[in-house]
Amino acid sequence: MRALRQILPCVLGLAVALAAAHAAAAADRYPIRPVRFISGFPAGGGVDLTTRVMADWLSSDLGQQFVVEDRGGMGGNIGVQAMLAAAPDGYTIILSAPSNAISASLYKKLPFDFMRDTVPVAGVMRLTNVMVVPPSLPVNTVADFIALAKSRPGAFSFASSGNGTSVHMSGELFKAMTGIDMLHVPYRGSSIVYPDLMTGKVQALFDNLPGALELIRSGQLKALGVTVAERWPTLPEVPAIAETVPGYEASVWYGISAPRGTPPEAVEALSRSVAKGLADPRVQARLADLGGIPMPMGSDAFGRFIADETAKWSKVVKFANISVE
Repeated sequence: MRALRQILPCVLGLAVALAAAHAAAAADRYPIRPVRFISGFPAGGGVDLTTRVMADWLSSDLGQQFVVEDRGGMGGNIGVQAMLAAAPDGYTIILSAPSNAISASLYKKLPFDFMRDTVPVAGVMRLTNVMVVPPSLPVNTVADFIALAKSRPGAFSFASSGNGTSVHMSGELFKAMTGIDMLHVPYRGSSIVYPDLMTGKVQALFDNLPGALELIRSGQLKALGVTVAERWPTLPEVPAIAETVPGYEASVWYGISAPRGTPPEAVEALSRSVAKGLADPRVQARLADLGGIPMPMGSDAFGRFIADETAKWSKVVKFANISVE
C-alpha cells in the first residue's frame, strides 16, 4: 500500500506531463482536423468568392479541409455571431471586411464588440466597390445619374448587401455628397440584388467588384464609377466617382479574423500560410480575376489596420447622419 502511495504521484505527474506534451504537439501540428471558414454573406458575392479562394489555398497548404460556410444577414453580423459562438480553438475563422469596422458605429446595439471579441489573423486583399446601374437606365456617366436622380426626387433607390456594409455606406456617402434623394433598400447579400437591379426594380448598386465584374464584362450591367480615389487597374476605362464628386472615396478590403482567445500557435500558422499564398502566382491570379490585389499583413499590422478603418468609418457614419437599431 505504501509503495502504491509512493508511486501514485509519479504516475499522475507523468500523465500530466504526457497530456501537456500531447497538447503542445497538437498545437504545433495545427490544424489536425477540418476548419470552418465563415463567409458573412450569401454565395456568389465578393466575400463568398474570396473566402473560397483562400479556403482552397489553406486546405492545400495546411493539409486539412477549410470548409466554407455562408452565414448571410445583418450586414455580415450574423456570420460574426456564428463565429463567436464557436470555441476559440482555431477551428472557426471568418473572412472579415469593412462591414465589421462600420458596424461598430452604425449599429446602436450589437451583441459583440468586433475589436474586443476577435483576434486579427491576416490581411488578404484590397479592392474597390463599383457603381453599377441597369442597361435600361438612360445614363452613361456619374454626372448623368446625378442629373437624372435630381430631376426625379425620391423616385430612385439604391440597393445594398445589408445595413452596415461597405456597399451600403458607399451609397450613403454618395447621397450625402451629391444631395440626391434616394431610398436605401437592404438585401441579405449583393448576389441577391442582381435580378432586381438588371430589371430596373432598383436603380443603383455600389457593389464589391468581385460580385459585379462578370456582369459588367458581359454587358448585363453598366459601370459608372469606382469608389476608390483613382481608377482601378482591373477596370481602367471606368472613371473614379471622385472625378465627378471631388473627395469621394470608399475603399474595400478583406482579411481573416478569429475569436478572441484563439491559440497564438493557430493564429501564427494561419498568418504564415496566408502570407505564403499571397506571394503565390496562382493565388495572385485568382484574386486578380476577382478584381483585387493582395494585401499581405500579419496579425499585428492587420489589427492596427482594422482599428484605423473603424475610426475612419465612424466619421463617415456621422457625416451621413445614419444609424441602425
